[in-house]
Amino acid sequence: MTEDEDDGAASETDPDLEPAADAVLERTNADAPLAAIVDKPRTEAAIESLRAEGVYDESRRVCEDGPDRNALPITAPPAETQVREVVRQLEPEPRNPDLEDLLAERGWSDDDLESAPGSWAVIGSVILVTVPEDCPDEAAVGEALLELHGEADSVLADEGIANDGTAGTYREPRSRLLAGSSDTETIHTEHGTRYGLDPTKVMFSPGNQAERARMGEIVGDDEHVFDMFAGIGYFTLPIARAGAQVTATELNPTAFRYLLENAMLNDVGDRVDAYMTDCRDLAGDLTVDRVVMGYYGSSDGDSEDDGTRTDEAHEFLPDALAALAPGGIVHYHEATPDSRLWDRPLARLERAADAADRDLEILEKRRVKSHSAGVAHVVVDARFD
Repeated sequence: MTEDEDDGAASETDPDLEPAADAVLERTNADAPLAAIVDKPRTEAAIESLRAEGVYDESRRVCEDGPDRNALPITAPPAETQVREVVRQLEPEPRNPDLEDLLAERGWSDDDLESAPGSWAVIGSVILVTVPEDCPDEAAVGEALLELHGEADSVLADEGIANDGTAGTYREPRSRLLAGSSDTETIHTEHGTRYGLDPTKVMFSPGNQAERARMGEIVGDDEHVFDMFAGIGYFTLPIARAGAQVTATELNPTAFRYLLENAMLNDVGDRVDAYMTDCRDLAGDLTVDRVVMGYYGSSDGDSEDDGTRTDEAHEFLPDALAALAPGGIVHYHEATPDSRLWDRPLARLERAADAADRDLEILEKRRVKSHSAGVAHVVVDARFD
């Protein structure tokens, strides 16, 4: 149950109407826990933003505030996150502190708890967790995670991405249902962008969230962007939402279907030209301001005769430059051993520039996330004149 603190509290669509944080605090009982009211479709994006501000209260559960809104627990009124209003939470629901506490309640010993997962990801209504090999009871882990995240319906064991055959070409995820519903199709929201997907059928990396958001912030609304490995719209959607025109290519039929659906879901269908084809088949017909190369390939050394995709990102650079207008920017992703950071990606970009007889300027180098032990997923922003 919640009690409104300010009848003039802000609408999400008009941030200028949001009350100042100090004013809200003056009208709020100092002992009453606070909650931010948001529309349900914005719940995940708002939670992420509140966490970034440092005001999200992990000790309480998200509660419904009527059929269309949720009350998000906060420690102080947000200064940056748009919310409908800030209220007092008269009957707050505490959240169990952590997974280990829940497993201990289920009888796990201290030794057992050493084999509990240390992290997991919530994608819409689906939890993805990597289960340690020596985990004593993965079903108990699944049930505990559902209790920990009341907004989730399913828990999947994340077993990585397929490497061989057609599944490897399409980067299909490998997973098993641990608990909850077998219907794992969901809508995941990040920074206002909505991604429809089924995590058992198409890949989704929560660790790339900041990079997806950044791409939506740096493009101009008059730009034409080529997304060479679009997937379900990881980068295409935030870029199109920013107003740019995007030509997107994707080989995986399932991911391509979600790409089309997500363009409509985010109301950017008129700014996304999607093709289910190899990006190299289209590159020579384009002249664009930016190229996004969000796939860094595999260097496992296997033959492609069985359909295994072993192309590395740098092998696509000639096609990226064929599509790029003079002065345009390439966002080049690579999985680079720490021992070769940043030498290898920069050397590859320099070779591509020399081969195309173009001048190269490195604008920014960013570490996106850890790819595996001793290997980093990085992105380099490079201008080619």
